[in-house]
Amino acid sequence: MEIQEKTKKVLKDYKVDALLLTSPANMRYLSGFQGEGYVYISKKQRLIVTDSRYTVAAKAESPDFEILCWNSKSYFSFLQEALKKDGAGSLGFEDLSMTVAEWEKLKEAVGDLDLRALGRGLSELRQVKSPEEIERIRQAEAIGDRAFSKILKKIQVGMTEKEVAAWLEFYMKEEGAEGLSFDTIAASGPHTAMPHAIPTDRRLEEGDFLTMDFGCIYQGYCSDMTRTISIGRASEELRNIYEIVARAQQTALDNITPGMTGCEIDALARDVIEEAGYGQYFGHSLGHSVGLEIHENPNFSPREEAVILPGMVVSVEPGIYVEGLGGVRIEDLVVITEDGCENLAHSPKELIEVEVN
Repeated sequence: MEIQEKTKKVLKDYKVDALLLTSPANMRYLSGFQGEGYVYISKKQRLIVTDSRYTVAAKAESPDFEILCWNSKSYFSFLQEALKKDGAGSLGFEDLSMTVAEWEKLKEAVGDLDLRALGRGLSELRQVKSPEEIERIRQAEAIGDRAFSKILKKIQVGMTEKEVAAWLEFYMKEEGAEGLSFDTIAASGPHTAMPHAIPTDRRLEEGDFLTMDFGCIYQGYCSDMTRTISIGRASEELRNIYEIVARAQQTALDNITPGMTGCEIDALARDVIEEAGYGQYFGHSLGHSVGLEIHENPNFSPREEAVILPGMVVSVEPGIYVEGLGGVRIEDLVVITEDGCENLAHSPKELIEVEVN
């Protein structure tokens, strides 16, 4: 479905005369605009309201939209004029990306106009990716693959977690990333038991597991990948945990099928971990959708009833985290196909034991 048709569908489904877009991802998706401000769309008008920092770029990014600069006028004055020109009686707004203060200003600007919260209505338009979107995500994930290959040659005993994260980020930029899709995680030793550990000054020691969760942005689209490696020879207990997580992930990858619900796919991996006796140590969801934002919907989780469709891009990231010992997570991005899934990540997943000099 083309962008214009998707927009018309939202106007019809929510029975509104116009849309006010304020979230960066939805503004970019529906207009191409990458700056700050807001987008107004109705049957008659397409407007981008921004300031002088972005007007030149906006003209290039969004040739089908009228670009308005609000330097000399109040922020919502253009919105008021657009609504009046359309004779609009209702306006759909993005409640999930609006602060209370912004909501109060909007209400004051539009008076008695019927304001209707869109919830996830606009974000749902982005769930099934186009071939062009999938290619951008593929390229972003490939950048992560190349960065991982480089960091393996850099890692050594004595490096800090902060240094590992910094080098990973440098390598992603060196390989073509325009930015990071989230703060890089580099957790070692007992810190690997924290799924979202923040890199510290802890130095890598022989026998540590090192979990690296990293992603970048390529032409606006995010990647996400996690690899856990061993610094020197892994202990038998950690090696066993690694093998369980790897088996759980592969079971999911081998059996993902469009038409399944997110909770059914989550169970593919979760059942393997539970049967191995580690169910209590896998607390997060199996995966989340990825696109213009690093966390989109639907998810692979025990609570997700949404049906998974071809064209969706979702992470597959089982993990086991044992406090005081450590943890393992392995994560790939996959695109759902007509009969299964295609893995966009190509970094090795057998347990890598970095040689200690």
